[in-house]
Amino acid sequence: MSDETRPDVQAGATEPATPEQIEPLHVPMLRIIEVGLAVWLLALVVTLVVPALHQGDRDWWPWTCVAGLVLGGIGWAYVRRGRGNARDAA
Repeated sequence: MSDETRPDVQAGATEPATPEQIEPLHVPMLRIIEVGLAVWLLALVVTLVVPALHQGDRDWWPWTCVAGLVLGGIGWAYVRRGRGNARDAA
């Protein structure tokens, strides 16, 4: 059977990738958490500046942003200390 008729081999490739050859993708967790915190902070500022977003039935919206900031801060501290993604934490 030639390489052209084997479905697991791409045209031009010699052999399919094995699990030993595949490297894990580097994910900058601290940067992702910091961007999330910035978005929650921006949402909090917007909800406090625009009265229609924190009055009446929407009076809980600013507290949602505060909860996002608190939980994101806990996550940031956890990853920063090296627990969540210890190798890439700092």
